[in-house]
Amino acid sequence: MRRRTRPGHALLPAFAVTALLLSAGCSAPQHQTSAGDRAQETARVSDDTTAAARTDGQALAVAAAPAATTTAAGSAGSGRPAHRTTLTVSRYDSKTRRAVISKAGKGTSPASPSPTVSPGPTPSASASSHQAAVGDVIASAPAPGAPDGLLAKVTKVIGETGAGTEVQTEPATLDALLGDDTAKGTVPVDPAAFDVDKLLPDVKVSWSKSGDVRVGPEGATVPLGSLRLDVSAEVPTAEGAPAAASASVSGFVQVAPQVDFAYGGAGTGSAPGSAYLGVSGDWDSGWAVKGRVAAATATPLRIPFAKVHADPVLQVGPVPVVVNLDLTCYLQVSGDGKITVDVEQSLKGDFKAGGTFGTAQGWTPVSSSDMTSTPVRTSVTTGGNVKTALGAEASVGLYGSVGVTADLAPYLRGEATGTVTATSATPGADAQGTWNLYGGVDLSGALRLQLSVFGTPVLERTVPLGALHREWKLAGGSL
Repeated sequence: MRRRTRPGHALLPAFAVTALLLSAGCSAPQHQTSAGDRAQETARVSDDTTAAARTDGQALAVAAAPAATTTAAGSAGSGRPAHRTTLTVSRYDSKTRRAVISKAGKGTSPASPSPTVSPGPTPSASASSHQAAVGDVIASAPAPGAPDGLLAKVTKVIGETGAGTEVQTEPATLDALLGDDTAKGTVPVDPAAFDVDKLLPDVKVSWSKSGDVRVGPEGATVPLGSLRLDVSAEVPTAEGAPAAASASVSGFVQVAPQVDFAYGGAGTGSAPGSAYLGVSGDWDSGWAVKGRVAAATATPLRIPFAKVHADPVLQVGPVPVVVNLDLTCYLQVSGDGKITVDVEQSLKGDFKAGGTFGTAQGWTPVSSSDMTSTPVRTSVTTGGNVKTALGAEASVGLYGSVGVTADLAPYLRGEATGTVTATSATPGADAQGTWNLYGGVDLSGALRLQLSVFGTPVLERTVPLGALHREWKLAGGSL
């Protein structure tokens, strides 16, 4: 596991500069490719006036893009569906939206941290030798200068450089590539592909994948396909509280995230019939709270402890669809500084958050979570209230445009009245009042206008996912 190093993307596999081109009468000559070229092949389809002319309505497979592809190049004939060629995006400048298109292996410099397109090229070849033409649509996996992938249309051919053909581009949408075709699939994200930024000193990272198994702290086994983050931190206590009342939170988050993608073919007008983008997966966490927690304000204290990023590439037929996934894991605490607790909770379940599109209803949110928890240790002293959460903010998008945000916050809440000294083992001991502990989960978020990358109408405003709230009693007692 490496810290996040997105400008250079040292974690990218060999297919990282694979690209897809939609060509409008592109005149580059066709030829067969060698086995060495196939790892960086691209795809091309003619840019006719309708989606129906571009594709034949077939059902495309959705899977994790391989480290190398063996699909052969094809000719750019009118009405042909997308297919691979040997072109690649060798450089891109996000400020000017200029890109350099070249033969695979020529002019590419994936080790360069953040290359830009050279200005003012001097044409050195005739138009017939250009690697791209006006009307081409580029769908590229992460490439130099485009760490989130690239989905763009060529608006102008500027000329030839030593690295290839320099072009001016503008944003494009997926319907220009997928047309009548349909696609649906759920793809697990390789836990080893995540870049992790530790925001607190005491954060441990572990993960497990096929053929390369790591274990968490103290020998805890990490299930296959999961990423685990362990953390411990001191939290504020009440002003004037004795040293014995110092407060701390410790625990772990274990998640096996999946990307959910669907495209439903041609619909009415230029929009697809349906679309879906979301994130889901299994969740496992456990955390302990000790001491007398106090919040300085009415707003709960949120402590981010790790940022996690990955750019999984989905292979949707011949099209590399780049999904950008970010997670910010955090601790959140609130309390009145009166109650003293020593509690521990274990929680397991799953979650789903995303957005779905239909021609009748437009974009609508999808959110669900099914989790259960068990109190491992419970001790409550004196009256008051406290609430702690160990959660994650997630965002998922395509080609650098965030489309869905979600905040998953499993929590533990305790409250007591009167004078209470009780434990889960002896709930009525020395109690002159009541005490209760609750587990729960909150899931909130929003759909963003960038979901229009599918070719759907632009959202007029951010659409909330709708708050999902569940709470259940863990332990309690009264005298």
